Amino acid sequence: MVYADRTGPELESRRAKVVIRLRAICHPLSALAPTRCARLADWVMRTRDHLAPHGVGIAFVMAALACINTPATAAPALQASPALLAEVVADRSAQLTTIDSNTGAMALFTSAIGPALGLKDAANILGARGLSAAVAKELGITELSQSAHELIAALAAWQLADSIRRASDETLAASIAAGTPSTARQEWMNAGSRLPSLSELIRLLTEQSPPDSAQSESQARRTALLLAAHRVAFEAHQNALTAWWSLREWKDRVRQARGLARLCGTWQWTIHNHRQHQEQKTVVTFPPAGQTPPNIPLPVETVILGDSVYLRWENGSYVQEDSLLLVREGLKEAARIEGSFVNNTGGWGPITAKRTAECRP
Repeated sequence: MVYADRTGPELESRRAKVVIRLRAICHPLSALAPTRCARLADWVMRTRDHLAPHGVGIAFVMAALACINTPATAAPALQASPALLAEVVADRSAQLTTIDSNTGAMALFTSAIGPALGLKDAANILGARGLSAAVAKELGITELSQSAHELIAALAAWQLADSIRRASDETLAASIAAGTPSTARQEWMNAGSRLPSLSELIRLLTEQSPPDSAQSESQARRTALLLAAHRVAFEAHQNALTAWWSLREWKDRVRQARGLARLCGTWQWTIHNHRQHQEQKTVVTFPPAGQTPPNIPLPVETVILGDSVYLRWENGSYVQEDSLLLVREGLKEAARIEGSFVNNTGGWGPITAKRTAECRP
């Protein structure tokens, strides 16, 4: 009698025993979630009749192997999130206050800030040595470096503003004295962070208050200083977010650029519409990345991951989506395309294409 035929208390009792045995097997090996253990138990109960000729213990061995694949000692992967920005500003405050050049900013990003923000891939490639000019261009190292510089400059400005915002009446003078940046640091932050309000904050920090100034004047200066600090903190947060996402999506941009380079060229397109029982042939040209020639219809969205291609075409109210695959012929790279389409008028069917001309800038 197979597992599907058993019902009632007998089944639940046997299943509970299996769960207990699985936990006993898995506990030394991993922190297996109860729900996963229950799913494994169900699988063992379903398959044990088929495995009976080989001994029912094989099911438990396979379950134990599943447990081994998730060791408890493995450290959880660092979750990349822009929510970590504020935490990094606080934790790396001492380091951020010392940066006054792009060289120092890059060293801090590759060694500490990048990994702390879940940007380890970007930090590793920027810290790599000996990249050829061609590889550096393909990987967009120049743009990536600019994003890293902008991130550190924004975080440094954010840290400066925070030190003023959080100072009390008693500690404000000390915070101003400690926070007033050097000339080199001022120039670097202004150039790297591109914050409209930063120059005003620095002006207020470096401005000398007259020794005989009235209390009302001192209070007005303090208010202006705090308002400027709040504006800088807000703008720095926005800039840091933009830079973080640019660094985070770097690998996606590289993949997309490589995919567009493979798709670039002229193709003989054949579309068979099953709904209308019609076949249509057309020539489709994909220009090099970054170029948009006039009078050439292009998809409004192109996503390329490896050999998989998604295209979305729009013309007024008409929408068509293509799911395609780049196919090699011998040593030729991406000589054919195969896939299918669906549109919002009910049409659907296969698509085939053959490259007729290489990519031309």
